[in-house]
Amino acid sequence: MVFSGIPFLYYYLPIVLILYFAVPRKFKNAVLAVASFVFYAWGEPKFVIMMFISILQGYVFGILIEKSEGRKKKVFLICSIVISLGMLGYCKYTDFFIENINALTGASIPLLQIVLPIGISFYTFQILSYAVDIYRKDAPAQHNFIDLAAYIAMFPQLIAGPIVRYSDIAKQLKERTHTFEKISLGIRRFTIGLGKKILIANALGELCSTFKGSSDLSVIYVWMYAIAYTLHIYFDFSGYSDMAIGLGKIFGFDFLENFNYPYISKSATEFWRRWHMSLGSWFRDYVYIPLGGNRVSKWRHIFNIFVVWLCTGFWHGAAWTFIVWGLFFGVLLILEKQLLLKPLNKSKILCHIYVFFAVIISFVIFDAQSMKDALHTIGSMFGANNLPFVSKEAIYYLRSYAVMFIAAIIGSTPLVSKLFLKISNNEKGRKVLNVLEPVFIVTVILIVTAYIVDGSFNPFLYFRF
Repeated sequence: MVFSGIPFLYYYLPIVLILYFAVPRKFKNAVLAVASFVFYAWGEPKFVIMMFISILQGYVFGILIEKSEGRKKKVFLICSIVISLGMLGYCKYTDFFIENINALTGASIPLLQIVLPIGISFYTFQILSYAVDIYRKDAPAQHNFIDLAAYIAMFPQLIAGPIVRYSDIAKQLKERTHTFEKISLGIRRFTIGLGKKILIANALGELCSTFKGSSDLSVIYVWMYAIAYTLHIYFDFSGYSDMAIGLGKIFGFDFLENFNYPYISKSATEFWRRWHMSLGSWFRDYVYIPLGGNRVSKWRHIFNIFVVWLCTGFWHGAAWTFIVWGLFFGVLLILEKQLLLKPLNKSKILCHIYVFFAVIISFVIFDAQSMKDALHTIGSMFGANNLPFVSKEAIYYLRSYAVMFIAAIIGSTPLVSKLFLKISNNEKGRKVLNVLEPVFIVTVILIVTAYIVDGSFNPFLYFRF
């Protein structure tokens, strides 16, 4: 089930909301937990058992970690980590390692053809952070299994994040407020995310798909694809995060932000402070800092950065393109710290151009089927492979998508939110917004519904992670 589908919008969500607000406070987490298992089972019924086992082991070891001291405490933590990473590794990386062993040795070990459970990377990282937070005494163990299940399986952020840490919402699991103002904010945020996903991300995704099936390529067309994909993945993933945060508010939770206009960044370092922030902070706190962070020798610091970005790339998928994508950013971050930041900071324009090119190149690698395809596309962007500068198809789609590109570029900056804030800070403007907001929400939902019913292109990129 996806947020941008008719079953979710018009059947599942209304029923869950009615049940959730109808039951007494002490049963709300139970409704949320059961609803989340149903949500997951809708598309992955056989993997519900795997998720249940993951939650159960996190629950048992969490209590054991809390009650133990010294070596036993560490052993229980390691056991929980090994089980979590073992399940993730088996499902996500087994065939990748078999393929590479076969390629290196000439062996012909058959692939297991394991189907990847949707969202396993996200809920595994939440279980890992839960166990580590208890070990560090950053949060108490959850002794109510239903509450823990509600946290880990919570459907708003189950499939594609943000990665919500237990220490951030432990208190909210026990006590949280439900107000009309908060619900209103949640509905607005959900609607904005839904619009970003259906009206912008999907349209740009269709252009990317058209490009990949085209035989009339040109340098301009390849650049159009690269920019379209860069905007597509932002609106797709940030749209999902907006919807997750909005739904969280409706159910009384305050999830941390996951995106902060990353494309206005002036360095790769800043970009990763603004892009998929829940993942970046997770690797910082649970991998980078435990390795020593930057409080070590120069070469150990470089090693720590490489480990983090190798893990970041590998987390995204079992393919060399993801690994190279992660290491690409690792190299950029090292170069920035050692060489680039001082000269780049002398010119804001130069900084933005540098980040623009770096991010676009990175996402070409990210989207490629193989490194060979990635290098071919990057070469084509700079005139290699005997491509003409422009083609008829490129001109046609440039004209067709010009307005969409402009809207997406503006939407990826804080211009609209700043304008909204400026208007809302004015008394007359606030009154106008109070009238227009319900109209805006209803209009967006109606338009989105029309697009969905029409059967338009509607995948979620981060479901495969």
